Order: sequence, then structure tokens, then C-alpha cells
Amino acid sequence: MSQASATPSNVVLVGKKPVMNYVLATLTLLNQGVKEIVIKARGRAISKAVDTVEIVRKRFLPGKVDVKEIKIDSQVLQNPEGRQTRVSTIEIVLVKKED
Repeated sequence: MSQASATPSNVVLVGKKPVMNYVLATLTLLNQGVKEIVIKARGRAISKAVDTVEIVRKRFLPGKVDVKEIKIDSQVLQNPEGRQTRVSTIEIVLVKKED
């Protein structure tokens, strides 16, 4: 199994689906006992990642989840025309508070 295709079990990759899909994925991981979850997104999905974190923190688990770290970066990708473009990325690390 190559490292590029393997996604760790505590990572939620945000893309084109509705925000509630990612909220549900995050809540499922938290209910399975995962202490630290990484929510990753790039490009236009960054706002969905932020929405996901805020919905989990404020609506579903108020006071039970903290943002540990936010990493921002950019990646160089090749678009279908063959040109290289820069795409912004974000990683938000959520940590479940101890009871």
C-alpha cells in the first residue's frame, strides 16, 4: 500500500459533498474514540472545512472539542491544460477534551 493513497483513520478529506456529510464523518470518528481528528481541504473546499469544524464545535459538541492547530499552505498542481497552478490548502486539527 503506497503512502500517497493511504489515508490515516483520523483524517476527514473535505471536497464537493454537502457540509453535513463531513460533520457526520467527524462526529462518527469522535464517537469511535478518536482523540485527534485532522480535517483537510484545498481550494474552494477550504470554507467547507471551516464550516464543518464550526458546526461540530458550536452545534453538536459545544465545549467538548477544541481546535489544536491550523496549518495553511499551498500546493503546485498541474491543470488539464498542462499549466502549473498554485492551490491553497488547510489542515485543522480537532482535539476532544477529556471528561
